Amino acid sequence: MYRILLVEDDAGIAEAVAAALEKWGLQTRTVTDFQHVLAEFSAYDPQLVLLDISLPFFNGYHWCAEIRRVSTVPVIFLSSAGDNLNIVMAMNLGADDFVAKPFDMHVLTAKVQAVLRRAYDFAASAPVLEHRGALLNTGDNTLTYEGRQLELSKNEYRILYTLLEQKGRVVSRETLMERLWETDSFVDENTLTVNVNRLRKKLDAAGLADFIETRRGVGYLVR
Repeated sequence: MYRILLVEDDAGIAEAVAAALEKWGLQTRTVTDFQHVLAEFSAYDPQLVLLDISLPFFNGYHWCAEIRRVSTVPVIFLSSAGDNLNIVMAMNLGADDFVAKPFDMHVLTAKVQAVLRRAYDFAASAPVLEHRGALLNTGDNTLTYEGRQLELSKNEYRILYTLLEQKGRVVSRETLMERLWETDSFVDENTLTVNVNRLRKKLDAAGLADFIETRRGVGYLVR
């Protein structure tokens, strides 16, 4: 079970976020001593920190910098100060994402899960995925087929990983766009189509013709 440290001084928001995350099996602790956030961080040893900017005593930027001195744990900022300056400052301090208040709880939960996948178990869940003799190497984002190694872009890799992860089943375009969205790139219908077409051309050139099948109006699958 992943441990989430919530540094939020609004009790109502903290309670709602903790309840939402715990429904997804995430263990949450809310900081109560805002003078000693780093001490609570060290004692709890979380896998992810949700951090407000406006806090008593020291702001979230201070605590993010303090956490970054001792850990690379993912940090997501939560703040009503969602202007570009604050977002850029948060990212420059080492934040992994920024969620502006007021936020939809489903969006926050999805972002938390996405950051956890990226940080901990996305690549580790399956070191190699195989289909039709092609091996997708999760360690270096390459595909090996008949002794040749294909370099894949980040988006191409995520598309292929998702299709192979659900081999034999149709994967909806919405699911694929959610996976691409995790790369922090802007993703729309056209972006997905362009990336699928580029991936197909690479696969065709490597001898893997018709590796990805389109189910019109539904999505894609590997065959």
